[in-house]
Amino acid sequence: MKRTIRFSLLASIMSTAGFAYAGDGKLTLEMLYHPDQKVDFSPAKMSRLSWDNQNRLIESKSNKGVAELLVVDPNNWNKNALAADGNVLAILKAATIDEKELQKLADKLSADIKAGVNRYIFTYKNDIWLLDLQAKQARALTHTPDVAEDEAILSPDSQSVAYLKGNDMYVTKVSTAKETRLSTGGSETVFNGRLDWVYQEEVYGRGHFRAFYWAPDSKKLAFLSFDESKVPVYTLAGEHALPVKTDRTRYPQAGDANPITRLGVVTLDGKITWTDNPYPKQETLIVQVGWTPKGALMAAWQDRVQTWLDLRIYDAKLGSQVAVKETSPAWTERLPLPVFLKDGSFVWESDRTGHRHLYRYDAQFKLMNPITQGDWDIRAVHGIDESKARVLFSANERNPIGSDGYSIHLDGSHLQRLTEESGTHMLRWNQTFTHYIDIWSSLTATPKQALFDDMGKQIKLVDDAGVPAKIQALELATMKHQQIKTHDGFLMESLLFLPANFDPTKKYPIYQHLYAGPMAPQVADRWASNLYYHFLAQQGYVVWIMDNRSASNKGVSSAWPIHKKVGQLELQDQLEGLEWLRQQGWADMDRIALNGWSFGGYFTSYAMTHSKAWKLGFVGAPVTDWRYYDSIYTERYMGLPQENTEGYDKGSSVKAAKDLSGKILIMHGTMDDNVHPQNTIMFIDALAKGNKEYSLQLYPGQGHGVGEPWLNWSLQKTKWTFLKDNL
Repeated sequence: MKRTIRFSLLASIMSTAGFAYAGDGKLTLEMLYHPDQKVDFSPAKMSRLSWDNQNRLIESKSNKGVAELLVVDPNNWNKNALAADGNVLAILKAATIDEKELQKLADKLSADIKAGVNRYIFTYKNDIWLLDLQAKQARALTHTPDVAEDEAILSPDSQSVAYLKGNDMYVTKVSTAKETRLSTGGSETVFNGRLDWVYQEEVYGRGHFRAFYWAPDSKKLAFLSFDESKVPVYTLAGEHALPVKTDRTRYPQAGDANPITRLGVVTLDGKITWTDNPYPKQETLIVQVGWTPKGALMAAWQDRVQTWLDLRIYDAKLGSQVAVKETSPAWTERLPLPVFLKDGSFVWESDRTGHRHLYRYDAQFKLMNPITQGDWDIRAVHGIDESKARVLFSANERNPIGSDGYSIHLDGSHLQRLTEESGTHMLRWNQTFTHYIDIWSSLTATPKQALFDDMGKQIKLVDDAGVPAKIQALELATMKHQQIKTHDGFLMESLLFLPANFDPTKKYPIYQHLYAGPMAPQVADRWASNLYYHFLAQQGYVVWIMDNRSASNKGVSSAWPIHKKVGQLELQDQLEGLEWLRQQGWADMDRIALNGWSFGGYFTSYAMTHSKAWKLGFVGAPVTDWRYYDSIYTERYMGLPQENTEGYDKGSSVKAAKDLSGKILIMHGTMDDNVHPQNTIMFIDALAKGNKEYSLQLYPGQGHGVGEPWLNWSLQKTKWTFLKDNL
């Protein structure tokens, strides 16, 4: 049984004069990926709208290094320029910034200018500089060009800037440019105020290494310190260059020693006070750090395998107590810090029911009431409107693959959906919650932007560019979204891209794309013109995308069943999806290709070694045995390898390599510090010893993705040739 939603994405739009690519509305691989011949199909850019501290609606523009800020009157959309001088280019030129870097730096800074904020920091020649729009000057705050400084951030009062040199923290007063060292002992194995590799990748967010946090009063900072001395070193040889560019990173694989982490507070004169370790007899992770509005330190702690989470709030002497404790039958997700009300009570997000919902706690950390309930999930909390005793948030209550804006009273009554059109909405409220800006789109509708009042009434449609003319010129696939019911009633989300001249009486080869990883859906109700799928449809392929239940992000309870057995249940779901596909009658079930990267690469390698359903597999940057991947991600879902040998063995593609069915193309960057090339090497070693054939493409110097344009072009050509020749 299934529920099917049918629609055609511009299926009737053919090529028009002026954009008759390839003469007949056809796409070519060169148009999508060739470094010199690639066509820009991007839609028109949206107006840059924001709110300032005075609740004014501001439109920001940048033109050749000049930042223009316009105050917009919502009633008539009249615009008046702010008096502040936003001529960043002129200010930088007066500061004798090198001519060759001037324009690029000015463009970057002017794009960041916000109303009501006059001071900005930037890095130039390894030093930290201050851009002061009010004083109309730019000046260096540090003078050590031989030592790199990074992760700089201004204090809340804009009087000081904190930053890192190597693995220690420093602060400089803006008025005097006097530098004070805040920590000592930073080294190759001790990181003060800097996240290590695994914490930035799996906890705080890829590419974000800052591990220090200003207090609201700007007089101190909380920070994390990491002792990496017991974490194994992984070496990437870097043989794409001469001399060899070796990359050595401390990387804990599943079961290895993690960094030992401490939480401290440092004053601006360098006095450090360490918090006590509340869990001296077990390994822990510190997954959130922040401050309450009244200046109390907060931190969220988890056990190593992440079965529980404690939110701890600290007193002035840095003793702490547990404000909220979360547990689950499998793992506990990292949760946002609470949002506080003026009376000290707070709103807390929790997955305790298996769905992400909101709960209100009083100032003594006692649960007052659940605020939201149901078989749906909170996506983001925008704020608390205390004047109306309501919470403003986004959720998938109406649309499981989309997101809407809502309000609800703090007592859990009066749930109101504010957004009308179905799709994915991104709301930005002003500080008094009287108006919001919304950008939204859907699978069939390009992005729009509009201003609304607090009850969801549209005041002004600001942007609605529609389908770009270059896309209108193309013969596009017909897209269909359907929900596929599993044997136990779960509704899996899926998309089909059908050739424009689709004939249900014929048989079509299938190109299937997936990711399959926990809480990471590929099917979403938003505009995403992946023209490669339309290209394949023009070549006579049906493109198929389906999220197994653990990937669906329909509440963490939908993913919990994979705990300690990653791979096994995902495969069952995907095979059920293929059975639905077989029942349609037009799918050639002997000609199905499976494509995935990262976790998708893992699942593709797993599916090709644990079933015979797919003829081809595109295996991109795969984990091939979970023992090879990092500790924090892997142990969340699999536990420790020494305690779950069976689960690790059954989830391994390496151990099943001898059972490979079909042809595979393995692709990997040689400098991938995330999913190490070791995964691919171990896999092909097992394939060879199992007398199995494979194709291999390595991308010199590339990391977890292939970003270099010519190497990416090589990748895309290779994939297309492999598909044509073998399917």
